[in-house]
Amino acid sequence: MVNLIKSAIAIVDIYILDLLAIGILLLTVTLGSGWISRFPVSYALIYLVVGIGLGPYGSKLINLRPEAQFVERLTEFVVIVSLYSCGLKMNRPLKFWAWNSTARLIGFLMPISIFAVAAVAHWCVKLDWGPAILLGAILAPTDPVLASEVQLANLDDRDELRFGLTSEGGLNDALAFPFVYFGIYALKDNNWQNWFAKWVAVDLIWAIAAGLVMGILVAKAVTWIDRRLQRYQPADQLMEDFIALSTILITYSLTELVNGYGFLAVFVAGIVVQRTYSNSEKPLSQLHFTERIEKLMEVATILLLGSLLRLEPILAYGGYSLLVAGLLIFIIRPVGAWISTIGSPLHRASRLLCGWFGIRGVGSIYYLTYAFGQGLKGETAEKIAWITFTTIVISVILHGITSTPLMNWYERRIKPKVPDLI
Repeated sequence: MVNLIKSAIAIVDIYILDLLAIGILLLTVTLGSGWISRFPVSYALIYLVVGIGLGPYGSKLINLRPEAQFVERLTEFVVIVSLYSCGLKMNRPLKFWAWNSTARLIGFLMPISIFAVAAVAHWCVKLDWGPAILLGAILAPTDPVLASEVQLANLDDRDELRFGLTSEGGLNDALAFPFVYFGIYALKDNNWQNWFAKWVAVDLIWAIAAGLVMGILVAKAVTWIDRRLQRYQPADQLMEDFIALSTILITYSLTELVNGYGFLAVFVAGIVVQRTYSNSEKPLSQLHFTERIEKLMEVATILLLGSLLRLEPILAYGGYSLLVAGLLIFIIRPVGAWISTIGSPLHRASRLLCGWFGIRGVGSIYYLTYAFGQGLKGETAEKIAWITFTTIVISVILHGITSTPLMNWYERRIKPKVPDLI
């Protein structure tokens, strides 16, 4: 009987079985969401466990290698949708004082995280400085996809902690790119003098400036066209939210064509769209639409992450992985956040929570697979890959378990005592 069942399964297209497994998973988490939300368990943790079950240690329905280009493209799409969504949530005036927490987390905490991880990787993991900086840049971005529990709940939410974490997730996924390029250049050529000037001019100054400008121009153009055409003939209401997806794709692709940072551009585009429409319902509708896409893509990405995990390399590089992940999660991020927020208006508990919620996820997977495509290979690639995967898994577990109870405690005990800054 067992052999008969195995034979029947072998005949069935593996793709159909994948669809069946994902359909059951979606039905389960949707209908059980009311119960799941009461427990200290994140959806990402559930997807990760199911992904492991669908991988080579379970049903073997998903069998991909981490360097597969499909993983890079999937995570790229997930990140740009999430960054646009983060931009739509930005409910503050574009004044420096209003973005004080963001400036501190991007201007101080991100470089601290990159170079602290790089130092650990160089001196303890025995990586050269180029790959070490690349690892620091891969692990630097906090994840805008998996961090919905700690982000702004809605457009009326003025909480400083949530705003800081949301805006940080939107910006550092884009602004880690120059350091990724720095690591890739150093990986290929140890003589920094051969490429450093080009890196500063093109990958630092030009790409960031182009991302900012293109994000503004494309978003302004799309909203202008939208308003003009809909005066004559309104779009089908069922199709109207696809304007958000078109804005994301057009902004990202045009920015990449001029060698700008598309990640930065789509985040800026979200901010511009949120402020351009006179009808506040339009950006709100786009936000709901992109959040649904984001949630669906999160399922696919974390399932793939679970299926990519392999016991042998995890154990082989386990010592290095635990060292880097432990220092990053328990020391580098918390201490860096505390230093970065000295003198800020954040409540002491908010500063501690800001240090804890450095969630690593989809952005790091994208940067890793991008580096594979740019020449990262061999033993160095194996080290960086499994340190990255292990760090993400540990983050998904720890932050998935703690985010709900910690944020519930924050909402009950701390938030009522702290006046809104805006």
